[in-house]
Amino acid sequence: MTHFLWVEDFKASETKREENIISSTIDLVFGSILENQDFTKGDEYYARRLLEKQGIFLRHNLLDALEFIHNPNELAKIDFIVLDVDMPLQRDGQKDNHNYLPPLIKQYQSEAELKKIAGYQIYIDLVIDLGFPKSHILFCSNHAGYFEQFVEKFKSSNIKFPELLQKEHDKEIKDWLTTAQSDYFVLRRGIIEGCTHIAKLIKNEEKDEGSYKDKEKQLTKDYLRFNDCIEPGKEVSPEDMRDYLKVLENFLPLREPVDKSTLYKLFIRTLTHEWEATEPKKIRGLAWIMKCTRNWITHNSTLFNALDETMLAYLFMTNMRLMFSFDEAVQPYEKILLALFKDKDLPKLDTFKNQAASKSFPLSKAYLDLKNIVLDERQVKNNTVQDGFYFNELGNNIQQSNSSVRNDKSLFSKLLYQMFWLSTSNPFISTGNRRNLLEIKFWDFNYAEKPYIFELARHIYNRSFTEV
Repeated sequence: MTHFLWVEDFKASETKREENIISSTIDLVFGSILENQDFTKGDEYYARRLLEKQGIFLRHNLLDALEFIHNPNELAKIDFIVLDVDMPLQRDGQKDNHNYLPPLIKQYQSEAELKKIAGYQIYIDLVIDLGFPKSHILFCSNHAGYFEQFVEKFKSSNIKFPELLQKEHDKEIKDWLTTAQSDYFVLRRGIIEGCTHIAKLIKNEEKDEGSYKDKEKQLTKDYLRFNDCIEPGKEVSPEDMRDYLKVLENFLPLREPVDKSTLYKLFIRTLTHEWEATEPKKIRGLAWIMKCTRNWITHNSTLFNALDETMLAYLFMTNMRLMFSFDEAVQPYEKILLALFKDKDLPKLDTFKNQAASKSFPLSKAYLDLKNIVLDERQVKNNTVQDGFYFNELGNNIQQSNSSVRNDKSLFSKLLYQMFWLSTSNPFISTGNRRNLLEIKFWDFNYAEKPYIFELARHIYNRSFTEV
């Protein structure tokens, strides 16, 4: 999910507050996007730990918030921000190591005055000093007694008043959260989390391979799996991969661009660039997805003029698994990206498990459909398309020809999804006569053996096999 910073004190300054104020406030503001969780068992710091697991970073006072937003590593974790209007300046005994509060107290003439509209100061720092998008900030508070002073502060500073909602405005809050959870921002967050996750694994692997507390979470000794596709002597280094991950991490801006199609095409070009150095004879299985994508975007980039977020997520997840070797469980960043494939469009879990167990996927139809396209095109006068046997070979042969279908974006998007299946369940004919399509069979591949393979397969199934 998209990540939020939430600055909320749960009326901590009041001597008496409702017994369920923490759980009720969380439900009012974020209830529409949170998984079921019991927030009644602890205090605000207990809630803070639970919320962070779901991408909501809770802070309780002005000093907490200022320390968070002025730390680049912390602010990079955030896509949207929800602010209270008034809040405590700091908790008892908390040290102000960066001397944030004294000049502000002087500016506002007293601690009491600063406390009343502390959210204003956080907003100013975010928008004016840090360039954070105004549209990504929501004021959400029930402290109506301070709204007049709050509004006046913006007027006196000649700053347009931001969006402000009371916590009872549940529909408006839900609408704002829906925007915050749009596919672009989910995609962006998933890519960032994936890049930072793998970069940390590389760093830890180099630092001390034997120091992991959780052996299941470590990379393997040969963690740069990508080198298996490259000729000896031309391998990529950990430094190369760290630079590569940093470029991808920072590629999608926090402000959603008007022209996403151009940006997405450039992202795929950048994502697949390293595959130019690979040796085709060393490529196996899913690696053909990335090699073909690199070839196609290089020689016919118009195929990628209408990419959606699910295609970027699919190619990113596939690419990371091919370049790096690590834990076979579905990773947190993969869960974020898989959420782009809407539940209503997925096969039911039990149904898909049965299909995987019985291997009843329509592989033959997908293969023969593409084979027939190639054979039909070869009948056209002066058409240069060559025949082939393997699925990736057939697709590449169309792209290297003057075929009338080589510019069909919807067709080739589907082929990239289908290549997941037909580069793992390869076609074969036991007689050796590849022209005898009546005898074609497909290698058995266990799509349920590895959790990440199973989930990726289930999520792309309908995009692979429904009609174009």
